[in-house]
Amino acid sequence: MKTEAKLAIEIQYGSPALEKKLTQVISTTLLKKWVQQACKLSGLITLRFVNAAEGKKLNSAFRNKDKATNVLTFPYELSKKELLADIVLCLPVIQKEAREQQKTLKAHLAHLVIHGCLHAQGHDHEHDREALKMEKLEIKILRDLGFTNPYLPLAI
Repeated sequence: MKTEAKLAIEIQYGSPALEKKLTQVISTTLLKKWVQQACKLSGLITLRFVNAAEGKKLNSAFRNKDKATNVLTFPYELSKKELLADIVLCLPVIQKEAREQQKTLKAHLAHLVIHGCLHAQGHDHEHDREALKMEKLEIKILRDLGFTNPYLPLAI
């Protein structure tokens, strides 16, 4: 008898202002749906939405890069059945990228949540082969959620 994976999903906000900004665009229910679609293991995923200052501080401390980035994934535990990870999403960077890429904030955010979840499960994009495999998974999961391929060039 196969048991259903039990994935707990916690959502944190670096400030009440961030929470207000984000919940005007997307519900926590939808965020959790995206994580569940991308993670088929049991465990705990924490999504933390941060401002540029906190994003820069974390990226500097853990990746030696002196700027905020869109998403950082901190996998703590991964086995065939369970995972434990924090995914940090920098809302100002994501908003800026969405505007520049002419995407909706919702679509870009969905992509980056999925991207972070795949990193939490051991996927990477350091080499072309790994990147292609990860991109294919992202495209499939996003399509299943009703989003278009995030890697298609902009129609001008």
